[in-house]
Amino acid sequence: MTESNALVVGGTSGIGLATARLLRQRGATVHVVGRTERSVDPERPVDSARPVGTARPVGTARPVGTAPPVGTAPPVGTARPVGTERPVDSGRPVGTDRLVDSELIAHRADGGDPDQMAAVVEKVGTIDWLVVALSGAEGAGPIAELDVATLRRAFDGKFWAHLTTIRAALPRLAPTGSITLIGAISARAAMPGTAGLAAINGAVEAMVKPLANELAPIRVNGVSPGLVDTPWWSGIPEEQRRLYFEQMAERLPTRRVATAEEVAEVVALAATNPNLTGTVLEADGGARLVAL
Repeated sequence: MTESNALVVGGTSGIGLATARLLRQRGATVHVVGRTERSVDPERPVDSARPVGTARPVGTARPVGTAPPVGTAPPVGTARPVGTERPVDSGRPVGTDRLVDSELIAHRADGGDPDQMAAVVEKVGTIDWLVVALSGAEGAGPIAELDVATLRRAFDGKFWAHLTTIRAALPRLAPTGSITLIGAISARAAMPGTAGLAAINGAVEAMVKPLANELAPIRVNGVSPGLVDTPWWSGIPEEQRRLYFEQMAERLPTRRVATAEEVAEVVALAATNPNLTGTVLEADGGARLVAL
């Protein structure tokens, strides 16, 4: 991996950031892309293409009303396990999921903006491993109550952003490179209230096989996480979050909630294994096998 170049879009939080850190630990040069200036590096010029060295001061609270109401929590696959639009450090305890890595090269761009992504790709140069870990907060809810305009925005934030990023990166992808897309187990888990999310994540994951054929020998894979303990959950009171995780863990075959680092191991496998293509790896703790 020593001379490999990785681009992780949505790489400033959760699974995306964990993946970026893991690839860097294994010797790759790693570029990360975030949507907001603060999530990239709040004290340096945007797109400075320098290692990230500072992070937003801790203590900025998450906006009121953005967390699930007390007594409820998003079902598996509805939480933003990757690529959240929130700044990395909003309302998080010191030391959690902060961009303090001195060797990650940060860029600010919207994955759904073709011009911004093309500019980032030009700076990055040849890409050996493209990881697209973009997501949004919308799309969940009973179908009878789901606003169509909201669902369209959710598609823009994830599916269209994935597609736009892939198209922007294609001219710079190495012939032996790879593309790894992050979906969610909601695409297959048949949970009530997740039809919108299933459509979005199903659309992302449905691209994997045809693109693996179309773009060969470039490899294309997907990773489908389930319930993952990431900073997204910081908007829920700690005790409520703990109880919810305990309840979900009792139902999962693995009897535990995943960490971002554990899912990142799967993403790294999909990105780097030269014999793996056209495959969606289900890193869901068995969520698809049980009723949640």
